[in-house]
Amino acid sequence: MGYELLVMKFGGTNMQDARAVRHSASLAARSIREGVKVVVVVSAMAGVTNSLLKLADAAQSGDIASANDEIALMRTRHFTAAQELGAAPDSAVVRELREMHETLRQAVYGVYLLRELTPRSRDLIVAFGERLSAPLMSLALEQGGLRAHHLTGGEAGILTDTHFGNAKPLPGTYERVKDRLSGLLAAGVTPVVAGFMGETDKGAITTLGRGGTDFSATIVGKALGADEVWAWKDVDGVMSADPRVVKDARNIEVLSYGEVMELAYFGAKVLHPLAVTPLQESGIPLRVKSAADPDFPGTLVQAEPRDEAGHPVKAVTAIRNVSIINVSGAGVLGIPEVIASVFDAIARENVTLLMVSQSSSMSNVSLAVQTADAERTLLALRAGVSLELQIEEQPGVAVLAIVGSGMRGQRGVSARMFTALAAQDVNILMISQGSSELNVSVAVEGGHVDTATRAVHTAFDLGQKVQA
Repeated sequence: MGYELLVMKFGGTNMQDARAVRHSASLAARSIREGVKVVVVVSAMAGVTNSLLKLADAAQSGDIASANDEIALMRTRHFTAAQELGAAPDSAVVRELREMHETLRQAVYGVYLLRELTPRSRDLIVAFGERLSAPLMSLALEQGGLRAHHLTGGEAGILTDTHFGNAKPLPGTYERVKDRLSGLLAAGVTPVVAGFMGETDKGAITTLGRGGTDFSATIVGKALGADEVWAWKDVDGVMSADPRVVKDARNIEVLSYGEVMELAYFGAKVLHPLAVTPLQESGIPLRVKSAADPDFPGTLVQAEPRDEAGHPVKAVTAIRNVSIINVSGAGVLGIPEVIASVFDAIARENVTLLMVSQSSSMSNVSLAVQTADAERTLLALRAGVSLELQIEEQPGVAVLAIVGSGMRGQRGVSARMFTALAAQDVNILMISQGSSELNVSVAVEGGHVDTATRAVHTAFDLGQKVQA
């Protein structure tokens, strides 16, 4: 089918060294040579974002030596890639990389002097990953005979609120992105946008949260009215389960935006949960494609679900390292304001609740949160709710979710799941079904999660053999 405009997003493993960048550039070039206009959105090189977070923390704690060592390693890695992509030592790209590392070093030194890492300075530091990889992609495209121009998220027009670390685009973003990128495309230049970042109206750099490069790509896609947004990954597409756990996991051909959001929410590291929101408003499809096998169609994510008869469930996914927090106290929990105070305390801490379940006797509420958030949640609850309540943490839990629009109105789906788990002696600690009827999730002991995933995958016949 003829595309006019595609937005292509490349993740960290597809940007990790000169070879990967060259391969990614060739995937974009393939479409450009067929007459398609392409906007490229890039992640940082694999591992760089974590290094930046680590060195920011080191500077804050006063260990400037190890922060500087980390910066030197990153500098070498980016210089080596630029050189291998054909940049001369005195070229504009190398100069730009050198200046950026110098600015990064100064920002980190500022953190060290103040011994203070604000969310704003952390965003400034962590966004260097994408700012450093964008010139490398631009270089690779130019070496392939194409014209390219790289921009930061802010330069590309992504205007956000001031919620540093998890910023959201403001309504004016779409118009700005269109203004800034249309001219380049019309002149036959391929824009290369640094993903994961935007800026506030005062020009401060913000980041869009974990996995935010997908989000950048879909913001650009909506702004330009792209035919599709392609997220190039190192997998074939969205799988029916984690292939490392389930050997016969298969690629899912079509998913709806709603199904993908549920999967992302329940731990499938496929897309940023917010990434599909700009597309939902515009109906632009997103395709998850394999960089290793570019001719494979991958997974198409669109507005409408495609239900396969007899296959109400599309995928099974798991979140590990979960804790259940039980709040109990005879009679106290029946009172609406007590429940309200529990949720208020959690909302103030900005903790994501994975599951909530309340017993029918109204004497206890169970909340599933990531174990990393458990301590904060416990402290917030102890400070914010009445004294008569007992609050306990049960760590070492995993949440298993089945997702699929075909469950709606189909009887016996939960029963099939519970039977499969019972047959493997998997103990269910908590159950919750979303009102959207796109998912049923259960909490199980962490040690049982792989067995449980395989059992449920088999029970719903999700393996390779279904698709003849």
